[in-house]
Amino acid sequence: MRFIISIILTAGLSYVLCLFLPWWSIALAAFVVSAFIPQRGFASFISGFIALFLLWGFLSWTINAANHEILAHRVSMLVLKNDSTVVLILMTSLIGAIVAGFAAWAGSFAHKKLK
Repeated sequence: MRFIISIILTAGLSYVLCLFLPWWSIALAAFVVSAFIPQRGFASFISGFIALFLLWGFLSWTINAANHEILAHRVSMLVLKNDSTVVLILMTSLIGAIVAGFAAWAGSFAHKKLK
């Protein structure tokens, strides 16, 4: 149950913080949630990873659909040298997921130290 609550809180807090702060505020959200909801290290990493993978995947997919894939085609040609919007969305999701996963892992260690 803590695992699912951690995923929901991390995704929600990350979304709200990214409305007002830079993109790396996802790390702050994952750290705070993981520091206040006690989990083992790997479980907190996975919960942060899943939360941001799903959040950024959904957000980048909706942004991509809203502009009829025009921007994603151009960016994928610049970055990937390939016209693949799906790979670009997966890469975006993976970057956010790794950042949040490691921040959540650090938050679980901080919880153990402060305990």
